[in-house]
Formats: sequence, C-alpha cells, structure tokens
Amino acid sequence: MFVEKMYAKREKVKKMCIHLKFNHRKAVQVLNLFAEKSGGQINKMKAIKLVFFADRHHLRKYGRPITNDEYYAMDFGPVPSGSKDIAELSEFLSGSEAKYASEYIEVVDRYRFKSKKPSDLKVLSESDLEALAFAWDKFSGLDKYELVDLTHKLPEWKKHENGLKDSSRLKMNYEDFFENPPDCEQCHIEVSEEDRVDLIGHLKEMSRVEAMWS
Repeated sequence: MFVEKMYAKREKVKKMCIHLKFNHRKAVQVLNLFAEKSGGQINKMKAIKLVFFADRHHLRKYGRPITNDEYYAMDFGPVPSGSKDIAELSEFLSGSEAKYASEYIEVVDRYRFKSKKPSDLKVLSESDLEALAFAWDKFSGLDKYELVDLTHKLPEWKKHENGLKDSSRLKMNYEDFFENPPDCEQCHIEVSEEDRVDLIGHLKEMSRVEAMWS
C-alpha cells in the first residue's frame, strides 16, 4: 500500500512543470555577501558556482531554492541565469533589477565584481543564511575550476553532458537536483526516495501558487 501511494504521488508530481519567480533581491544580496566574504571582490564564475551550491543545498533540505533562479547546463557546469546577469550588470536585467543590483554591486572587469556596501541580510531568511554558510564553508577554499569539476560530478549536470556537444546551454530541471550523486559526498545531504517525492511535491505546489498570482 505504501509503495502504491508513493507511486501515485510521484505520478501526480510528474504532471506539473516547475517555474518559479526569480527573486532578484535575494540574488543580489547572495552575490554581494560572497563578494564581502572574499575581501570585497570575487571572481564571477566562482560566485555563481557558490550560488548554485547554496541553492542546491537549500532545495534538498527545505524544498525550495534561495534565489528561484533558472538554471542552465553549460560547459562550465550549472549556471543560474539571473544571478549571472546580476554579476555582470547585464543589459538583460529589467530597469528595477538593474537599479537595485547597482546599489550593491560594481563590475570590476569581465571576470570580477565587487561589493559597494554591506549586504542587507533582512532580505534573506534564517534558512537562506544557513545554506549560504554551508556553501561558503564547504567550497570557498576552492578555485573556480575546482568548483566546475565538482559540478560535473552531479547528476543534474551529467544528464546534459552529451547534449552540450551540440548546444551551448540546456535548460535544467529542479527535480534533478534531488538525485543523490555517487561520488561527491561533500556536495550534498542525502535525500531518501520518500523525501525526494515530498520535496518535489512541495516545490511544485510553490510553482502552482505562484502561477495563480502571476
């Protein structure tokens, strides 16, 4: 009976498509915080990999990412597209996003950005800060290429590895972030099959509610 209920719940979850509203304020504060912790400025690629590990940890533990970013698999691993735009103060940002981001972040060159003022931690929840501390404590000692190598071991990226031979980027699915990697123990907390179904269900309910109000 338990197995049948689990299967039915999983099938219901599969029918829904996850789309979350990007939280640019959180993304700005996350990037700014990492720059602060790095002595005032940080390599862009390293920063967005730290965003990924923080989002991934929070997702696997609490059933939602921090930034609600849209992820793409690329040659150098998972890329949170909105956070990347913020780190570059890209022209793809909306007017309000660019204005808010430029209050905290300044582009140094094509590889680095710096913090302009202290982060507004009130924008982030207690669990957000916990996940950010996890990402920083576990991965800040690695350089950008070491972080890329770690992300290449994760199932959510590896499923796109062959496809990237013919495409520069491929859309990633948050559901895949719950798979347990076989050889990257420091990258994740273990997620049981039962928890995976529950967490994905919670995530899809968030997506459904957001869609109703958008």
